[in-house]
Amino acid sequence: MRSLGASRRWWALAAVSLANFMAYLDNNVTNVALPTIQRDLHLSVAGLEWVVSSYLLVLAGLLLVGGRVADVYGRRRVFQVGLAIFTLSSLVAGLAGSGGMLIGARSVQGLGAALLLPATLAIIMATFRDTRERTMAIGIWGAIGALALAVGPVIGGVISQHVHWGWIFLINVPIGVITFAIGMWSIAESRAESVSRSLDIPGLVTSAIALTTLTYGLIEGQDRGWTSGVILGSFAVAVVALAAFLVIESRVASPMVNLSIFRSSAFSGGLGTFMIWGFGILGIYFFTSLYLQNVLGFSPTRAGLAFVPMALCVAVFSAIAPRVVSLLGSHRTVAFGMVIMVVGLVLFVGQGAGATFAGLMPGFILFGAGAGLMNVPLTNSAMDAAPAHQAGIASALLNASREMAGLLGVTVIGAVLRTAQASSLRGGAKPVTAFLDGYHVGLWVTIGVMAAGVVLSYVTLRPRAVAAPELVMDETTIEVPAMRVSVRDAEASID
Repeated sequence: MRSLGASRRWWALAAVSLANFMAYLDNNVTNVALPTIQRDLHLSVAGLEWVVSSYLLVLAGLLLVGGRVADVYGRRRVFQVGLAIFTLSSLVAGLAGSGGMLIGARSVQGLGAALLLPATLAIIMATFRDTRERTMAIGIWGAIGALALAVGPVIGGVISQHVHWGWIFLINVPIGVITFAIGMWSIAESRAESVSRSLDIPGLVTSAIALTTLTYGLIEGQDRGWTSGVILGSFAVAVVALAAFLVIESRVASPMVNLSIFRSSAFSGGLGTFMIWGFGILGIYFFTSLYLQNVLGFSPTRAGLAFVPMALCVAVFSAIAPRVVSLLGSHRTVAFGMVIMVVGLVLFVGQGAGATFAGLMPGFILFGAGAGLMNVPLTNSAMDAAPAHQAGIASALLNASREMAGLLGVTVIGAVLRTAQASSLRGGAKPVTAFLDGYHVGLWVTIGVMAAGVVLSYVTLRPRAVAAPELVMDETTIEVPAMRVSVRDAEASID
């Protein structure tokens, strides 16, 4: 990889962060605008659901493919191609005059996002060699992604209320063009030089089938019924495809995913913690939006604004996370961040039907502070544990695990919420009270899962002392144990 000057490195970070922002923004910006889209395009409820689901389905199904292609053919190249696809499909989506065209454009957007998202983190790892700079870069990248999750509903609400809904997609076009130009100038090419340039086609196909069918089952399970033939068949295909994928990867000479990567406790533990984080934050984000609007009576725009302080806290605490890591170590910082998130969720449990905007803020602020504090060292620890030539696929695994866990969070928490809600209704509770009861039960389930994440992150991300070989001298000397001191060893000795 050719070296970059200091200013170009930060411009490269700006490019990948902007692309990350657009991809995550499109994950949730459409939700608030759905009623307007339905009226204008005369969509059925099923068609409206696919406006959202088509993007998620393609994105989740092809993330691993995107990561491997980036490692083999170049992260800069794949990033730029993915960005171009995403930007052009955003233009088509914004100008769509029918439901079919919009759903098709959203599917192509998912393809573009699946190519560019894994490349963003891999580019950061290749561009920032200095540990301190890399940690700061990951913090900025993560904070901007979190900001997209928070401002998405605000942007969608304002545009759908005051401008044509198509602009929720058209705003991507000028941003995409600017980002493409910055990327062409500032991003250096990098790839996995030490591995074969050939693609593991059977691995690519089976991974895509497994992730796509699993995503489809999670998205459609509630509407079609979890025991329906289509959903059970979808999960069965996912299991078979996953088994085939694991067999293929263990036998081919140049696997798409080298399974030895999972032997690292830091990577596997980081992956598991990412899944718990995605399960909690995306699941609760969805149902908290319903709570704010259906129980507290917030408008869509005001409900979106309620998440902004949380996003700002994510950004602020992502910036100070490296300093906390230098004092506590990565494993303690991640665990401490998750503890703060749990406390924020506990505060939400105390909020009822009479909650005010100000009363919600402590929970939002603590949740955002914890998420910002833990996200940077978690990402850094997991990516550091992966071999450099697998940076693209490692990034894809982290993104895919988060997407799958987020969908699982919405599914599981939704099932818990509806079960508790139905029980309250049978007991004579009013609909609003019954929803609130279900929401609180869902929060307690999430708190339990997040608490498990505290333990998992502390144990698996904890530095492991490396046994040093003894230095054998001749007979006239004394044997002295060889000593190698590193930051990780020093952290381990404190525990």
